[in-house]
Amino acid sequence: MGDFAPVNVAVSPVDKFREFLAIQGKRLTQERAIIVDEVFSTHEHFDPDQLIEQLTQRLDHKRVSRSTVYRTLTGLVEAGLLRKVARTNDRDVYEHDYGYPEHDHLICNKCGKMIEFRNQEVSGFLDQVASQHGFLVAAHRLEVYGTCSACVARPKRRPGKLDLM
Repeated sequence: MGDFAPVNVAVSPVDKFREFLAIQGKRLTQERAIIVDEVFSTHEHFDPDQLIEQLTQRLDHKRVSRSTVYRTLTGLVEAGLLRKVARTNDRDVYEHDYGYPEHDHLICNKCGKMIEFRNQEVSGFLDQVASQHGFLVAAHRLEVYGTCSACVARPKRRPGKLDLM
């Protein structure tokens, strides 16, 4: 992950999600609160299966409702607290969108590694392009796909005898 310090926010993620749910006529159940607390306990990219495993360990191996986790993640995205960053290994990957500065990602197509970075020149360039088109930028999201240095450096496997036939 990038070395980004959290931004001070006036409302905690749990309280912000509670407000979002109240507007929709829903309530923050204990299970939803536990999910939100776990999601915001660290600033790591995660997929739903990783979150379910963390919750299972946290709850002393009690069963966690998979559908509640997925519905809560969808709600957190709709509330502006999380965002889907990318799809790696056939799974959606999430990160915090609330309480962290705007940043972009380099994503390895081979291993799924994500590198976060901030670059004012990228932001300035996007503002310039938007201005040329009479567009006002509210936020941006840049995902660059390629191959990380570890995957580029991996030695090619030697051909086996069967490959040479």
